[in-house]
Amino acid sequence: MTTIAILDPFSGISGDMTLGALVGAGLDAGWLEGLPARLGLDGIGVRVYPVVRGGLSATKVDFDIPEQPHGRHLSEIRELVARADLPSEVRRLADAVFSGIATIEGEAHGVSPEEVHLHEVGAVDAILDVIGVVGGFAELGLHEVYCGAISLGDGFVRAAHGVLPVPAPATLRLLEGQRVRPGPEGTGELVTPTGAALVRALSRGTPPATYVPRRVGLGAGTRDLLERPNVLRLIVAEREDRPAISEQVVQLACDLDDMPAEAVAAAAEALLDAGALDVVVLSTHMKKGRPGMRLEVLCAPDEVSRLEALVFRHTTTLGVRRVVAERTALVRGEGRVVVDGHAVRVKVATLPNGDQRCKPEFDDVVAVARATGRTTMDVSRAALAAWNDRGGRV
Repeated sequence: MTTIAILDPFSGISGDMTLGALVGAGLDAGWLEGLPARLGLDGIGVRVYPVVRGGLSATKVDFDIPEQPHGRHLSEIRELVARADLPSEVRRLADAVFSGIATIEGEAHGVSPEEVHLHEVGAVDAILDVIGVVGGFAELGLHEVYCGAISLGDGFVRAAHGVLPVPAPATLRLLEGQRVRPGPEGTGELVTPTGAALVRALSRGTPPATYVPRRVGLGAGTRDLLERPNVLRLIVAEREDRPAISEQVVQLACDLDDMPAEAVAAAAEALLDAGALDVVVLSTHMKKGRPGMRLEVLCAPDEVSRLEALVFRHTTTLGVRRVVAERTALVRGEGRVVVDGHAVRVKVATLPNGDQRCKPEFDDVVAVARATGRTTMDVSRAALAAWNDRGGRV
């Protein structure tokens, strides 16, 4: 069994909500109260106290901060993080959060990340939120974080650059690759840039289909919404690690000698899009020495009739062979890492001995390469390095 953390943002997510949820799930409030001193920030008070939101008891975290500059540049934040009395992995992940925000803001305004002046996220309370959340997960030993569908809210929000639609453009960019849903109606902004950046850097994707809940923490937002609790739920759970799955499959096959190669490739793509487990095309020789192609389709037993019909539709074959087989499949999952501020999905397989191997999703690699000017090989290596730095687990 592996202990994991699951964020349930049914009322959105922000930095202070996540801090409250961590305390509710067992994070020592004293550790949080000592955070400003570990960052070299003087005169800042930390208040951790119970509140009620929508009839639910939750934990609220507030920082009492003296007059400060409104926001900072990325270099200033990096200096603060680098000298903090924190584990190196916490500093690395916190830097990834701020770098992701600066990259998105820079693209929006046509400047480099280093030139961006981070207003809301560069404020002291947001810095404490980010480092407190990243460090809080580490304190609890929660190195695998997953996130459910995120409620975005609706309406408009006033920001440093004027009135913006909810979610704000930068917030929505930070949520690329995450599962989101609009509304509920009349709730206003439910996801802050800090909350979105934390999900982008920490979440490994959709929660597992089954798990065993062990502890639950509720973190409160500032507002008390009508008819719904403004809280973030954090579930500490155990996930069963399965080494491999044995299952029955059916192989459909046909030989083709009167179709262009590109038409066979299109047929294979159509079958994959329709849900085939795998499709391969092999070179073969047919009657009278004619060169041909063998199309092999792997599918679940209950999909045979539907996919067989598609083989007849998309190819010129007059017959399809069936072979029932057993296969052992590794347990697979999907995670996410951040490369130069961009999300990259990674496909992960768990070996029978518990080790994992991963492969970056090539479509995402290409998108990041185009956005950054790096080669696809560089981006792939960076994605694998980021995955390994996070402990290489899904």
